[in-house]
Amino acid sequence: MRRTIAVWGGAALFPLALAWSQLGTPRTGPFDPYNPVLAVAAMLSMSLLIGVLRRVPLLALPMMLLGCVAVVVLAGPRHGTGRAPFLPFLAVDLALAFVVATRTTRVSTVAVLLCLVVQSGTVVVFSDGTDVGVNAEMALLALATTYMVGRLIRERREHGEALRTRAVADAVTAERLRIARELHDMVAHTIGIVALQAGAAKRVIDTQPARAREALGEVETASRETLSGLRRMLGALRQAELEKGAEPAPLDEMPGLADVERLAEATTAAGVRVDVHHRGERRPLPPEVDLSAYRIIQEAVTNVVRHAGARSCTVSIDHRDEEISIEVVDDGRGHGLTPGTGYGLVGMRERAALLHGDLTAGPRPEGGFRVTARLPLPTGVR
Repeated sequence: MRRTIAVWGGAALFPLALAWSQLGTPRTGPFDPYNPVLAVAAMLSMSLLIGVLRRVPLLALPMMLLGCVAVVVLAGPRHGTGRAPFLPFLAVDLALAFVVATRTTRVSTVAVLLCLVVQSGTVVVFSDGTDVGVNAEMALLALATTYMVGRLIRERREHGEALRTRAVADAVTAERLRIARELHDMVAHTIGIVALQAGAAKRVIDTQPARAREALGEVETASRETLSGLRRMLGALRQAELEKGAEPAPLDEMPGLADVERLAEATTAAGVRVDVHHRGERRPLPPEVDLSAYRIIQEAVTNVVRHAGARSCTVSIDHRDEEISIEVVDDGRGHGLTPGTGYGLVGMRERAALLHGDLTAGPRPEGGFRVTARLPLPTGVR
């Protein structure tokens, strides 16, 4: 309410301030040159229309143009031979730059045409014959300059908005890919274990009920762990929805290389022996590296279980000074998904690439399949 009163109060005071600035200073004679101070006073009085300019530019601009024409008329025909009476049009040009920078193309076009017609007409009518060319050139140059400045500001703002929109879209896409990788790695491994254990239980349920109960217990354990992980992930997503600016779920709640032995035990219990070998000094890792290393191993072991037909595989983790090196080798039939049929290898490569590392996967000449990954460590933990 106060802002509205200030805006329209300034508009009401504008003609009074303009008249006082031009008529309140006495002149010593009828042939005195027009004082440039009066032109500056006229431009200052136009600052009262800033609020209207921000709200209704096509109302503020005509008011400013009328004020400028009044200043030129009050200067008189003899005093209009100079250039000082036309100085207040600079305030109009600045207002035009604001309109071009902040309004639509349609509004900007109307504003430019209005200023061009009024300014050129005023200069032609009230300039002395010898000065009309110079005055018209100066008016057009000032108008063109302010228009170009406003256009550049507008294009820069639009470019910045486009960059921000693209950054938001890229962030959304990256987050969707991260969630997709987490869901794939979490669920795919569990489904593989469940399938093996359920198949084993089906085969021995009549002859070895104790072994069947053990397999079904492994199915229950794996399912509960995955369900807990899914609930944690969904809870973090829901919290991020409810709390603006909420941080994503802490990575230190996620699994890491310390959980590889438990992964190996669960896979071995499902029928595929997994041997884990560590080389180098084991030390705390950044959460993102620790999680990605575990997920790569988990996905590689899952592929062994689901596709290789192997009886065993070996996981080697090399803790180096500048990186973590991972190798998963199996003795199966050299599995490999047909291009376009799965996302496991794609997800592993994405995880490595996000950490500026690399991953290679392919069958071995001597048989079986090999997955190798290299994850560089940040400088602070080397």
